[in-house]
Amino acid sequence: MKKILISVLTLFSLNATPAFAETLSAEALLHQMNEASQHLNYELSYILIKKNSIEPLLYRHARQESQQFAHLVYLSGPVREVIRRGNEVSYVEPGVEPFTIESGNMVAPTIPMLNSDVAQLSQYYDFVKMGRAREAGSACQVLRVVPKDGLRYSYVLWVDEKSSLPLRADLVDRDGEVLEQYRTISYTINDQLATLMSGLNNVQLPEVLSLPKGNIQQTFWTVGWKPEGFQPLELNRYRMVMTERLVESQMFSDGLFNFSVYVANRDDHSLKGQLVRQGRRTVHSFVNGENEISVVGDIPPATAQRIAQSVSFESTSTRKP
Repeated sequence: MKKILISVLTLFSLNATPAFAETLSAEALLHQMNEASQHLNYELSYILIKKNSIEPLLYRHARQESQQFAHLVYLSGPVREVIRRGNEVSYVEPGVEPFTIESGNMVAPTIPMLNSDVAQLSQYYDFVKMGRAREAGSACQVLRVVPKDGLRYSYVLWVDEKSSLPLRADLVDRDGEVLEQYRTISYTINDQLATLMSGLNNVQLPEVLSLPKGNIQQTFWTVGWKPEGFQPLELNRYRMVMTERLVESQMFSDGLFNFSVYVANRDDHSLKGQLVRQGRRTVHSFVNGENEISVVGDIPPATAQRIAQSVSFESTSTRKP
């Protein structure tokens, strides 16, 4: 019943006045933002600010009937583009043969939470209204997405009161330090984009790759602890190109952040203890007996350490080549 009510409020408030937007809950505003970002025809020019870099980007989105189109362009350096046509996403990168995969989400620096499941995230995050502010020349509602357990990062979002599009997103750690900022410089909403971007159906892009599934069903190690809500994805086993070392890995996701656990036999190159955070990315490696464990992902260092230390091994298991 709660989901139905929120959906009704979301659809009604897409054309609501700013005064009505102020009366909505933070969760309802996020549902509204999600609906707007998937149904409006719009263009966002924004910059991604990291500690040592600024990346200018252009993101276009359009919807024609039931099909969504999106186009992300990196505006500096070599030509880089990401194109979405329905459930197919194509990547054009320098030095790499263009490729297409079957997916409804871009793996790219888009403004966060454009396609997130807000209802699912509400189990693990609190949504808090912080007032009003101005971004890209527009009045915005400011919201904070805060983990209930304090073991993840937070987002602060600026949502345009008129269009409900996200115009700014700050990634914030537990100490309040801003790790990344997505800041819109200008934006437009124009239904002509639907006609323009439907032309992407006529663009010749690479055929969809058939991605291999996880190549193993079970392994000799287990992650004993992880923050609530992080679900395991497929297990993989492969050999490192340079060292021929056998590595097993598994990714975990809560729908907003991801991390991966890597396990390999220790050798002369193993790191006995390393903890590095660069922006949002944490890398933690250490040796446990005959095994090297690494945790890499968009999580705080203390969380990465606790995950790595929870990995246990079956003493009777042997690793298959």
